Amino acid sequence: MHFLLCTQPRDTCYVASAGLPDLIYSGYQPHAYSWDDFPPLKDILDAVSMRSSHLTCVFVVPALVRSNVFACLLKVHKMLPGSTFNSLLLNRYKGGNDYVGWHSDDEKLYGSTPEIASVSFGCERDFILKKKSGKSSQERRSDDKPPLKRSRKSSQDDQHSFMLKHGSLLVMRGNTQRDWLHSVPKRAKVDTTRINLTFRLVLQE
Repeated sequence: MHFLLCTQPRDTCYVASAGLPDLIYSGYQPHAYSWDDFPPLKDILDAVSMRSSHLTCVFVVPALVRSNVFACLLKVHKMLPGSTFNSLLLNRYKGGNDYVGWHSDDEKLYGSTPEIASVSFGCERDFILKKKSGKSSQERRSDDKPPLKRSRKSSQDDQHSFMLKHGSLLVMRGNTQRDWLHSVPKRAKVDTTRINLTFRLVLQE
């Protein structure tokens, strides 16, 4: 596995089907590898891809399995009947100092109501959602700014935290990217690696 090392606070690798529009976020355009470059990832794509109905939701299936990756992906297949994906952004968090800042995956190439299926392996990490304000709906991805701790003024209704354990599946659908920001914050006590596979459908131009 080859990771593209860049100025982001984690390592990334982008894989996509041929002929899709380029992915650009935070002013960064990752190189798009072919599925043929990584046959195991192509096997994973085949395991999770079909077409699904559109729901507005975020849900987490904790600890689907402990070690068997393909057993986990069989669970993904069952949880997402009919889903279709053609790209994958792989993130490697080497320790607690690696993170992703507040952002929404609302790039136009994903359409207005994208479905994103995120599978985690390795170290468990917090995944936090917060409701967008009118101002934050115009914000750009902020990978260079670690997420701040929850404000005392923040209510339980506008911020939610999920612990993504090894084998967890998290799905974002519907208007999640329009209405919410999400992040994986730094954690000082974390010293092991987390691998995160995020499957997305890029629309053809």
